[in-house]
Amino acid sequence: MSVDVVVDDRRWADLDIDALAQRATDAVLDRLGLETSVFEIALLACDDARIAALNADFRGKPAPTNVLSWPSEERGAAIAGEMPLTPDPMMDTELGDIAIAYDTCAAEAEAAGKPFVDHCLHLLVHGTLHLLGYDHERDLDATLMEGLEAEILGKMGLDDPYRD
Repeated sequence: MSVDVVVDDRRWADLDIDALAQRATDAVLDRLGLETSVFEIALLACDDARIAALNADFRGKPAPTNVLSWPSEERGAAIAGEMPLTPDPMMDTELGDIAIAYDTCAAEAEAAGKPFVDHCLHLLVHGTLHLLGYDHERDLDATLMEGLEAEILGKMGLDDPYRD
């Protein structure tokens, strides 16, 4: 997948966010049977201040969060627990935008006792799934999305983030 990364916080560049984003997004598309060379996203690698402003502007929540996603199209399933609409590789190649916050991600990883890189990969997989119409607002949708996340991360050699 083509990932256009904008590094707004230098700490992300030190972590090689470009490579992490490529690895996570390709893993999602591979699992869903989508051609990785066709699709593209934009990723903003920022800090808590920037993501808090975005969260306030777009969700009315003036606080930092770990990751935000803005799908280019509404792809969510009408019926809870069903698969979202698959993007058309001939007409729907821009999947949307993701923002990820360094400070929140680092604090969450530390609190959970997980490697920072692993947590970032999880959140990038999570954000990419959101761009593809997966959600966790309804219980059946959350079960589907979390199951996919665990499967994708497992194939990447990472632990299931939802297992205690």
